[in-house]
Amino acid sequence: MCGICAEIRFDGRSASAERISAMAACLERRGPDGGGQVVRGRVGLGHRRLKIIDLSEKAEQPMVDPELGLTIAFNGCIYNYPELRRELEAKGYRFFSTGDTEVILKAYHAFGPDCVKKLHGMFAFVIHERDSGRVILARDRFGIKPLYLSQTPERLYVASSLPAILRTRDVDTSIDRVALHHYMSFHAVVPAPLTILSGVRKLPPATVRIVERDGAFKDEVYWSAPFGPQAGDEALRSDDWRDLLLESLKTAVKRRMVADVPVGVLLSGGVDSSLIVGLLAEAGQAGLTTFSIGFEEANGEKGDEFVYSDLIANHYGTQHHKIFVPSSELMAHLPGTIAAMSEPMVSYDNVGFYLLSREVSRHIKVVQSGQGADEIFGGYHWYPPMAGAADPVGTYAGAFIDRSDAVLRRQLSPAWLADGDVSRAFVERHFALPGAEDPVDKALRIDANVMLVDDPVKRVDNMTMAWGLEARVPFLDHELVELAARIPAAEKLKQEGKGVLKEVARLVVPHAVIDRPKGYFPVPQLKYISGPYLDMVRDHLTSEPARSRGLFQTSYLETLFADPTAHITPLRGSELWQVALLEMWLQQHGVGG
Repeated sequence: MCGICAEIRFDGRSASAERISAMAACLERRGPDGGGQVVRGRVGLGHRRLKIIDLSEKAEQPMVDPELGLTIAFNGCIYNYPELRRELEAKGYRFFSTGDTEVILKAYHAFGPDCVKKLHGMFAFVIHERDSGRVILARDRFGIKPLYLSQTPERLYVASSLPAILRTRDVDTSIDRVALHHYMSFHAVVPAPLTILSGVRKLPPATVRIVERDGAFKDEVYWSAPFGPQAGDEALRSDDWRDLLLESLKTAVKRRMVADVPVGVLLSGGVDSSLIVGLLAEAGQAGLTTFSIGFEEANGEKGDEFVYSDLIANHYGTQHHKIFVPSSELMAHLPGTIAAMSEPMVSYDNVGFYLLSREVSRHIKVVQSGQGADEIFGGYHWYPPMAGAADPVGTYAGAFIDRSDAVLRRQLSPAWLADGDVSRAFVERHFALPGAEDPVDKALRIDANVMLVDDPVKRVDNMTMAWGLEARVPFLDHELVELAARIPAAEKLKQEGKGVLKEVARLVVPHAVIDRPKGYFPVPQLKYISGPYLDMVRDHLTSEPARSRGLFQTSYLETLFADPTAHITPLRGSELWQVALLEMWLQQHGVGG
């Protein structure tokens, strides 16, 4: 796990070692164990390293193989690298390191861009072909590892975070109006390739981009989960799906134990993280370390779920760490949390993951986490209404879209409005794609391919890597997701959602963590904004930079300030926190003209 960056010139100039150093310095917290750069003429690669696999300097990056004429900067972890290495050795390849980076390099030489189809894991990488001058960019199937881009006719910048690209001081930092519409409407999700800034884009997940010497490029989407039944699936019963899923989960969890350092678990006390702990315990993992976090209550809403995480920790005898965050510390760390965001992310649990990661990183470098299960197995409240929906787009929009285009036009200033209802149009296009005939599957597909990538997955990456902590997400094992996509929607919707996963859990963990209300990282102070939190957001939204930018109509802001708790989105988020978080992020990074 690391941070990567690159500069590629198309105008005859040389890449700048100074710009690469500036980008890499911004990524230092992602890779605190070392760094390096390779600059050759028009192409320069930079790297910050977090030592997880092959702790020796033989695995340092950027990695150069002069015999093959390839240089790579890689971020992530390839869980099947030992098997792939043996396959490559049988083809005659020789290795000088024992890690996964060199395996990608050799695999690319052996199989070309199709090598990504052989990789089990999370990854973002840049490969430079010395002889052709081509540059290859790739991102894993769920975008677990980020890859931001800024391209003009003269040059291309690449980095693991958007703020790193800003360090070049050579980027259009104006706000993208389409992205702003998505942020305000599509629950703060800005789908790839967009970002909130006009001059920065992101490589979509499951995509390989081949960039020629002159800057021309082509993309290939190399994977997608086929939602819907396959031949023979009609004969499978509920118990069959449960058993298939249990075996697939065992494999996914086992894969993510590959490391040359200890691996722990972020234990919320929910069914997903509890199941990971249970499967690891069943597999004989001894001395497992687990971590939970809690916050103060607000407006009568409890701020922790320690009762459930304690139950699991005691049941399996883990080395458990509970972190309680008082309100004063929460506010003190909000600036650091926002600075760690590559893009504005409105979910309250960003600060929870940020502070949890700080504590965890004092003990270990790698954790498994339960993100992705709700989007893959139908755990959210908006999936049941989709069953048999006559108007799938309308039903989904009614549950997920934060506000209609008509309402948004009364909240955003006219100068910042997009041309039309671009967020609903995006949903319509996605729902119309081939496959996923069941309306529930249509919702699961857009959530798995879009929302999951640019909300929970990005949140976990940004907040853990802010402290040099690697988070692995077994529920996003692509073979597991391929199986889940075949499971009938009815099996997922049972037991108020995630029915088939809960049936697996009943074979592994105490039932008390299964038959309970759905939980999350509760941070009530950011949902029911009052006192010093209200002062903080009002100060930002009425500051000179905010007034100069003029994103929001004054009447709308005054309405929010007057009664913040009265304005909650369909997904139970604070409208005031949503607009304030955007403004605070823009001010933090000095962008958004």
